[in-house]
Amino acid sequence: MDFVLEFDQETDGRWMAEIPELPGVLAYGETRMQAGARVKALALRVLADRMENENCLPTINSIAFTAQNEPLAVN
Repeated sequence: MDFVLEFDQETDGRWMAEIPELPGVLAYGETRMQAGARVKALALRVLADRMENENCLPTINSIAFTAQNEPLAVN
């Protein structure tokens, strides 16, 4: 499964990262990297919860997060 991280910087300087393919999965951080790390961790928790509760998920062999053409994989 491949997920694209989208980033926005707030007027107060904080960064927000979200994964549009997973509604509600967004996180804030003081830096872009921190927001990205937090949103990836949240995405993994959401996917684990869905699998644990037998929600409909395709077989997952790998998960990849991509931000601005930079692959950040979790295998």
